[in-house]
Amino acid sequence: MVLKIDVDTYRGTREGVPNLVRMLKARQAGATFLFSLGPDHTGRALRRALRPGFFSKVSRTSVVEHYGLKTLMYGVLLPGPDIGKDCAAGLRAVRDAGFECGIHTWDHVLWQDNVARRDAAWSSAMMRKAAARHTQIFGTAPRTHGAAGWQMNNGAFHEHDAAGYAYASDGRCGLNPDGTLANPADGPHRLCDGGQPLRHIQMPTTLPTLDEVLGREINGVTIGVGNIAAFLLNLTEGATRDHVYTLHAELEGQKLAPIFEQLLAGWQAQGYQLASMADYYQKIRTLPMPVCPITWGELPGRSGQLIIQGAAQA
Repeated sequence: MVLKIDVDTYRGTREGVPNLVRMLKARQAGATFLFSLGPDHTGRALRRALRPGFFSKVSRTSVVEHYGLKTLMYGVLLPGPDIGKDCAAGLRAVRDAGFECGIHTWDHVLWQDNVARRDAAWSSAMMRKAAARHTQIFGTAPRTHGAAGWQMNNGAFHEHDAAGYAYASDGRCGLNPDGTLANPADGPHRLCDGGQPLRHIQMPTTLPTLDEVLGREINGVTIGVGNIAAFLLNLTEGATRDHVYTLHAELEGQKLAPIFEQLLAGWQAQGYQLASMADYYQKIRTLPMPVCPITWGELPGRSGQLIIQGAAQA
């Protein structure tokens, strides 16, 4: 079980990340933390209000409760704090605790709301800005990336190869409404941009996230905080495959930490090794890898289009 932790906000970095480090260390679990390294402009995400399905998700997941009112004013009524600058010591503490650290983005909202429409030059400039900040903080160049909101473009994928990344986790596997994999064969793959294959390996998220499931009725049962861990553990029970689970410092690291504790215990009881992306890469790097086109699609419980694993090319 690969644990991929997206850190979107200043509050998530300051409060959620240390909580997650403590929980993971207590269970001797590996994980990869992917940091937003520039300004927190979360308040600007309110422009998504016109997107189909946005209000449904907000009402189900209590955005104000989990993110905090102050965070929702950053970039609108309050200046956005510079996460990488203000939290550098805390980020280094995650590395010093033994966890892999990589890039989520520079500006979470700016990337998520714009990258699909921007060109390669815009994308590379923002990615290199984040990479430079990573190097400034950690003293080493970044090794991996996980896209904010699973939003990318073709040029951004090429930038991974230019940066020398061997692996990244920027997309999702397709899911059925009940959270099961639409194509059980989906998993690690390489991408192809037209006729041009890319070198790095993609490790798509294989399971639904908490905010995609909370409050939904699935198979006649409403999923809430009391049964969501059991729901997710049922998806992994008896599985003979590896999974990648994306969690958020703002959710599992704060109000929903008790759910994450249940998941950690449950996955260990099921026999999973809780690992980082780097650990997983060492396991799969020499295996035959399907090549898939860059593909967009939708997922149950999430609004808008995002990167979805496409059908493997013959």
